[in-house]
Amino acid sequence: MSLSDSSPPLADTSTDDARVSVVVPSYNHARFVERALRSIFAQTLQPAELFVIDDGSTDSSPRIIERVLRDCPFPCELRVRANRGLCATLNEGLALGSRGEFFAYLGSDDLWLPDFLSARIQMLDARPRAVLGYGHAYIIDGEDRVVDATSDWATYADGDARAMLRSTIAPMSPTVLYRREALGRHGWRESARLEDYDLYLRLAAEGEFAFDPRVLAAWRRHEENASRNQRMMLEEHLAAQQRVLPAQGISAGELARLQTRIKFNRAEDFLRIGEKREALRLMRRNLGGATSMRTLGRMLLRLLVPYRLVRWRAQRRAAERYGEQQIRSLKSEG
Repeated sequence: MSLSDSSPPLADTSTDDARVSVVVPSYNHARFVERALRSIFAQTLQPAELFVIDDGSTDSSPRIIERVLRDCPFPCELRVRANRGLCATLNEGLALGSRGEFFAYLGSDDLWLPDFLSARIQMLDARPRAVLGYGHAYIIDGEDRVVDATSDWATYADGDARAMLRSTIAPMSPTVLYRREALGRHGWRESARLEDYDLYLRLAAEGEFAFDPRVLAAWRRHEENASRNQRMMLEEHLAAQQRVLPAQGISAGELARLQTRIKFNRAEDFLRIGEKREALRLMRRNLGGATSMRTLGRMLLRLLVPYRLVRWRAQRRAAERYGEQQIRSLKSEG
Protein backbone atom coordinates (compact mmCIF):
# COMPACT_ATOMS: atom_id res chain seq x y z
CA MET A 1 0.00 0.00 0.00
CA SER A 2 1.39 3.43 -0.86
CA LEU A 3 0.15 6.86 -0.04
CA SER A 4 -0.77 7.40 -3.67
CA ASP A 5 -3.35 4.61 -3.42
CA SER A 6 -5.66 6.99 -1.59
CA SER A 7 -4.45 10.48 -2.50
CA PRO A 8 -2.78 12.32 -5.41
CA PRO A 9 0.94 11.57 -5.75
CA LEU A 10 3.23 14.04 -4.06
CA ALA A 11 5.45 16.23 -6.20
CA ASP A 12 9.17 15.51 -6.16
CA THR A 13 10.47 18.35 -4.04
CA SER A 14 13.92 16.90 -3.42
CA THR A 15 16.98 19.06 -4.08
CA ASP A 16 20.60 18.43 -4.89
CA ASP A 17 21.30 18.69 -1.16
CA ALA A 18 18.84 15.91 -0.28
CA ARG A 19 21.23 12.99 0.04
CA VAL A 20 19.56 10.80 2.65
CA SER A 21 17.08 7.97 2.28
CA VAL A 22 15.04 7.59 5.48
CA VAL A 23 13.03 4.57 6.61
CA VAL A 24 10.57 4.37 9.48
CA PRO A 25 9.83 0.75 10.53
CA SER A 26 6.41 0.92 12.17
CA TYR A 27 4.89 -1.61 14.53
CA ASN A 28 2.07 -0.91 16.99
CA HIS A 29 3.17 2.61 17.93
CA ALA A 30 -0.07 4.43 17.18
CA ARG A 31 0.49 6.61 20.24
CA PHE A 32 3.91 7.82 19.09
CA VAL A 33 4.26 7.50 15.32
CA GLU A 34 2.94 10.95 14.42
CA ARG A 35 5.58 12.58 16.63
CA ALA A 36 8.29 10.49 14.98
CA LEU A 37 7.19 11.42 11.46
CA ARG A 38 6.82 15.11 12.20
CA SER A 39 10.33 15.18 13.65
CA ILE A 40 11.51 14.00 10.20
CA PHE A 41 9.42 16.62 8.40
CA ALA A 42 11.02 19.30 10.62
CA GLN A 43 14.60 18.52 9.59
CA THR A 44 16.60 21.57 8.51
CA LEU A 45 18.04 19.40 5.73
CA GLN A 46 15.25 17.37 4.18
CA PRO A 47 15.70 13.75 3.10
CA ALA A 48 15.59 12.71 -0.54
CA GLU A 49 12.84 10.22 0.27
CA LEU A 50 10.95 8.63 3.14
CA PHE A 51 9.63 5.09 3.28
CA VAL A 52 7.35 4.04 6.12
CA ILE A 53 6.93 0.27 6.32
CA ASP A 54 4.23 -0.94 8.66
CA ASP A 55 5.22 -4.42 9.80
CA GLY A 56 1.78 -5.87 10.49
CA SER A 57 0.55 -3.45 13.17
CA THR A 58 -2.66 -4.48 14.89
CA ASP A 59 -3.44 -0.98 16.14
CA SER A 60 -4.39 2.17 14.23
CA SER A 61 -0.82 2.96 13.11
CA PRO A 62 -1.43 2.62 9.33
CA ARG A 63 -4.38 5.04 9.38
CA ILE A 64 -2.43 7.58 11.41
CA ILE A 65 0.62 7.30 9.17
CA GLU A 66 -1.44 7.74 6.01
CA ARG A 67 -3.03 10.89 7.41
CA VAL A 68 0.26 12.38 8.61
CA LEU A 69 2.12 11.66 5.36
CA ARG A 70 -0.26 13.99 3.54
CA ASP A 71 1.78 16.77 5.17
CA CYS A 72 5.15 15.36 4.11
CA PRO A 73 7.18 18.03 2.25
CA PHE A 74 9.29 15.53 0.28
CA PRO A 75 8.64 12.25 -1.61
CA CYS A 76 7.24 9.56 0.67
CA GLU A 77 5.57 6.17 0.56
CA LEU A 78 3.69 3.98 3.02
CA ARG A 79 3.83 0.20 2.70
CA VAL A 80 1.59 -1.98 4.85
CA ARG A 81 2.13 -5.75 4.95
CA ALA A 82 2.15 -8.77 7.24
CA ASN A 83 4.65 -8.98 10.06
CA ARG A 84 8.16 -10.07 9.08
CA GLY A 85 10.25 -8.63 11.90
CA LEU A 86 12.37 -5.54 12.32
CA CYS A 87 15.54 -6.71 10.57
CA ALA A 88 13.61 -7.85 7.50
CA THR A 89 11.81 -4.51 7.48
CA LEU A 90 15.08 -2.60 7.60
CA ASN A 91 16.56 -4.66 4.76
CA GLU A 92 13.43 -3.97 2.71
CA GLY A 93 13.82 -0.26 3.41
CA LEU A 94 17.49 -0.34 2.46
CA ALA A 95 16.59 -1.93 -0.88
CA LEU A 96 13.93 0.72 -1.50
CA GLY A 97 16.08 3.69 -0.52
CA SER A 98 18.17 4.02 -3.66
CA ARG A 99 18.31 7.80 -4.00
CA GLY A 100 20.40 8.65 -0.99
CA GLU A 101 24.16 8.61 -0.52
CA PHE A 102 23.33 8.11 3.15
CA PHE A 103 20.74 6.00 4.95
CA ALA A 104 19.03 6.43 8.30
CA TYR A 105 16.11 4.82 10.05
CA LEU A 106 14.00 6.16 12.87
CA GLY A 107 11.90 3.90 15.07
CA SER A 108 8.22 4.79 15.04
CA ASP A 109 8.42 5.74 18.72
CA ASP A 110 11.66 7.78 18.59
CA LEU A 111 12.50 11.37 17.60
CA TRP A 112 15.07 13.45 15.75
CA LEU A 113 15.89 17.02 16.69
CA PRO A 114 15.80 19.41 13.71
CA ASP A 115 19.55 19.53 12.95
CA PHE A 116 20.09 15.77 13.12
CA LEU A 117 20.47 15.06 9.39
CA SER A 118 22.35 18.25 8.62
CA ALA A 119 24.90 17.67 11.39
CA ARG A 120 25.44 14.01 10.55
CA ILE A 121 25.98 14.67 6.84
CA GLN A 122 28.40 17.48 7.59
CA MET A 123 30.37 15.15 9.86
CA LEU A 124 30.49 12.26 7.39
CA ASP A 125 31.50 14.57 4.55
CA ALA A 126 34.53 15.50 6.66
CA ARG A 127 35.25 11.85 7.59
CA PRO A 128 35.49 9.81 4.35
CA ARG A 129 36.81 6.74 6.21
CA ALA A 130 33.75 6.61 8.48
CA VAL A 131 31.06 4.03 7.73
CA LEU A 132 28.58 5.76 10.03
CA GLY A 133 28.10 8.80 12.22
CA TYR A 134 26.44 8.73 15.64
CA GLY A 135 26.11 10.68 18.86
CA HIS A 136 24.34 11.06 22.16
CA ALA A 137 20.61 10.71 22.76
CA TYR A 138 18.02 11.84 25.23
CA ILE A 139 16.02 9.04 26.85
CA ILE A 140 12.34 10.03 26.99
CA ASP A 141 9.31 8.38 28.54
CA GLY A 142 5.85 7.84 27.10
CA GLU A 143 4.86 11.41 27.97
CA ASP A 144 7.90 12.96 26.22
CA ARG A 145 9.63 13.70 29.51
CA VAL A 146 13.41 13.52 29.39
CA VAL A 147 14.43 10.97 32.01
CA ASP A 148 18.07 10.38 31.06
CA ALA A 149 20.73 11.14 28.46
CA THR A 150 23.57 8.97 27.20
CA SER A 151 25.86 12.01 27.57
CA ASP A 152 25.73 11.42 31.34
CA TRP A 153 27.12 7.89 31.30
CA ALA A 154 28.05 6.46 27.88
CA THR A 155 31.77 6.26 27.06
CA TYR A 156 31.50 6.36 23.29
CA ALA A 157 34.46 6.04 20.93
CA ASP A 158 35.41 8.12 17.92
CA GLY A 159 37.26 6.34 15.13
CA ASP A 160 38.04 2.68 15.80
CA ALA A 161 34.95 1.39 17.65
CA ARG A 162 35.91 -2.27 17.91
CA ALA A 163 37.03 -2.19 21.55
CA MET A 164 33.95 -0.23 22.56
CA LEU A 165 31.60 -2.67 20.85
CA ARG A 166 33.31 -5.69 22.34
CA SER A 167 32.32 -4.38 25.76
CA THR A 168 28.74 -4.16 24.31
CA ILE A 169 28.58 -0.36 24.44
CA ALA A 170 26.92 0.59 21.17
CA PRO A 171 25.29 3.59 19.46
CA MET A 172 21.59 4.20 20.09
CA SER A 173 19.81 3.54 16.79
CA PRO A 174 18.08 6.95 16.39
CA THR A 175 21.48 8.69 16.56
CA VAL A 176 22.99 6.85 13.58
CA LEU A 177 23.44 7.92 9.96
CA TYR A 178 24.97 5.24 7.73
CA ARG A 179 27.07 5.62 4.61
CA ARG A 180 24.89 3.65 2.25
CA GLU A 181 27.72 2.04 0.26
CA ALA A 182 29.18 0.42 3.38
CA LEU A 183 25.78 -0.53 4.79
CA GLY A 184 24.80 -2.15 1.49
CA ARG A 185 27.67 -4.62 1.80
CA HIS A 186 26.30 -5.92 5.09
CA GLY A 187 22.66 -5.24 5.88
CA TRP A 188 20.82 -6.58 8.89
CA ARG A 189 20.96 -10.23 9.93
CA GLU A 190 17.30 -11.23 9.84
CA SER A 191 17.66 -13.98 12.42
CA ALA A 192 18.92 -11.46 15.02
CA ARG A 193 16.49 -10.26 17.69
CA LEU A 194 18.66 -7.26 18.56
CA GLU A 195 18.86 -5.58 15.21
CA ASP A 196 21.93 -3.34 15.30
CA TYR A 197 24.67 -4.92 17.41
CA ASP A 198 25.63 -7.67 14.97
CA LEU A 199 25.73 -5.08 12.17
CA TYR A 200 27.87 -2.69 14.21
CA LEU A 201 30.45 -5.44 14.85
CA ARG A 202 30.75 -6.10 11.13
CA LEU A 203 30.86 -2.44 10.12
CA ALA A 204 33.48 -1.55 12.74
CA ALA A 205 35.90 -3.98 11.09
CA GLU A 206 35.50 -2.07 7.82
CA GLY A 207 35.77 1.57 8.86
CA GLU A 208 35.54 4.26 11.49
CA PHE A 209 32.57 5.33 13.58
CA ALA A 210 32.44 9.14 13.58
CA PHE A 211 31.18 10.45 16.93
CA ASP A 212 29.40 13.76 17.55
CA PRO A 213 29.00 14.57 21.28
CA ARG A 214 25.89 16.69 20.76
CA VAL A 215 22.42 15.36 21.64
CA LEU A 216 20.42 15.37 18.40
CA ALA A 217 17.97 12.48 18.86
CA ALA A 218 15.70 10.93 21.45
CA TRP A 219 15.10 7.26 22.19
CA ARG A 220 11.83 6.42 23.86
CA ARG A 221 11.72 4.11 26.86
CA HIS A 222 8.39 2.36 27.46
CA GLU A 223 7.03 -1.05 28.35
CA GLU A 224 7.11 -2.43 24.81
CA ASN A 225 10.83 -1.74 24.22
CA ALA A 226 12.77 -4.87 23.35
CA SER A 227 15.76 -3.36 25.14
CA ARG A 228 13.94 -3.63 28.47
CA ASN A 229 14.38 -7.41 28.17
CA GLN A 230 17.87 -7.60 29.64
CA ARG A 231 18.14 -11.37 29.30
CA MET A 232 17.43 -11.25 25.59
CA MET A 233 19.87 -8.38 25.10
CA LEU A 234 22.65 -10.23 26.89
CA GLU A 235 22.00 -13.43 24.93
CA GLU A 236 22.00 -11.52 21.62
CA HIS A 237 25.18 -9.62 22.44
CA LEU A 238 27.01 -12.84 23.26
CA ALA A 239 25.63 -14.69 20.24
CA ALA A 240 26.61 -11.87 17.87
CA GLN A 241 30.15 -11.89 19.25
CA GLN A 242 30.38 -15.64 18.79
CA ARG A 243 29.25 -15.29 15.16
CA VAL A 244 31.38 -12.33 14.16
CA LEU A 245 34.52 -12.00 16.27
CA PRO A 246 36.28 -15.30 15.40
CA ALA A 247 36.32 -14.20 11.76
CA GLN A 248 38.03 -10.99 12.91
CA GLY A 249 40.94 -12.85 14.54
CA ILE A 250 39.67 -13.20 18.12
CA SER A 251 40.79 -16.53 19.58
CA ALA A 252 38.46 -18.83 21.52
CA GLY A 253 40.30 -18.04 24.76
CA GLU A 254 40.11 -14.28 24.21
CA LEU A 255 36.43 -14.51 23.42
CA ALA A 256 35.72 -16.56 26.55
CA ARG A 257 37.54 -14.03 28.77
CA LEU A 258 35.75 -11.14 27.08
CA GLN A 259 32.35 -12.71 27.60
CA THR A 260 33.05 -13.54 31.24
CA ARG A 261 33.80 -9.86 31.83
CA ILE A 262 30.67 -8.82 29.94
CA LYS A 263 28.41 -11.13 31.94
CA PHE A 264 29.83 -9.87 35.23
CA ASN A 265 29.40 -6.23 34.23
CA ARG A 266 25.87 -6.81 32.95
CA ALA A 267 24.79 -7.79 36.45
CA GLU A 268 24.61 -4.04 37.07
CA ASP A 269 21.95 -3.69 34.35
CA PHE A 270 19.81 -6.30 36.11
CA LEU A 271 20.25 -4.46 39.39
CA ARG A 272 19.07 -1.27 37.70
CA ILE A 273 15.72 -2.88 36.87
CA GLY A 274 15.36 -4.67 40.22
CA GLU A 275 16.22 -8.23 39.12
CA LYS A 276 18.60 -8.97 41.98
CA ARG A 277 18.43 -12.76 41.71
CA GLU A 278 19.65 -12.70 38.10
CA ALA A 279 22.28 -10.10 38.98
CA LEU A 280 23.62 -12.28 41.79
CA ARG A 281 23.67 -15.35 39.53
CA LEU A 282 25.73 -13.52 36.90
CA MET A 283 28.16 -12.20 39.49
CA ARG A 284 28.72 -15.57 41.18
CA ARG A 285 29.27 -17.44 37.90
CA ASN A 286 31.54 -14.79 36.38
CA LEU A 287 33.69 -13.52 39.25
CA GLY A 288 36.72 -13.73 36.97
CA GLY A 289 35.22 -10.85 35.02
CA ALA A 290 35.59 -8.37 37.89
CA THR A 291 38.34 -5.93 36.93
CA SER A 292 39.15 -5.02 40.55
CA MET A 293 38.09 -5.61 44.16
CA ARG A 294 36.64 -2.12 44.13
CA THR A 295 34.34 -3.06 41.25
CA LEU A 296 33.26 -6.22 43.06
CA GLY A 297 32.61 -4.30 46.27
CA ARG A 298 30.50 -1.70 44.48
CA MET A 299 28.34 -4.40 42.92
CA LEU A 300 27.87 -6.19 46.25
CA LEU A 301 26.87 -2.92 47.89
CA ARG A 302 24.27 -2.31 45.20
CA LEU A 303 22.77 -5.72 45.94
CA LEU A 304 21.96 -4.47 49.45
CA VAL A 305 20.22 -1.27 48.33
CA PRO A 306 16.39 -1.63 48.09
CA TYR A 307 15.13 -1.31 44.52
CA ARG A 308 12.57 1.32 45.55
CA LEU A 309 15.42 3.52 46.72
CA VAL A 310 17.28 2.99 43.44
CA ARG A 311 14.21 4.06 41.45
CA TRP A 312 13.59 7.06 43.69
CA ARG A 313 17.16 8.22 43.28
CA ALA A 314 16.98 7.81 39.50
CA GLN A 315 13.74 9.79 39.27
CA ARG A 316 15.09 12.55 41.51
CA ARG A 317 18.30 12.74 39.51
CA ALA A 318 16.36 13.02 36.23
CA ALA A 319 14.19 15.82 37.63
CA GLU A 320 17.23 17.70 38.87
CA ARG A 321 19.27 17.30 35.70
CA TYR A 322 16.65 17.83 32.99
CA GLY A 323 13.59 19.46 34.50
CA GLU A 324 10.62 21.00 32.72
CA GLN A 325 12.66 23.47 30.70
CA GLN A 326 14.45 20.70 28.81
CA ILE A 327 11.19 18.84 28.23
CA ARG A 328 9.58 21.96 26.74
CA SER A 329 12.61 22.44 24.48
CA LEU A 330 12.38 18.92 23.14
CA LYS A 331 8.62 19.15 22.55
CA SER A 332 8.99 22.39 20.63
CA GLU A 333 11.40 20.75 18.21
CA GLY A 334 9.24 17.78 17.23
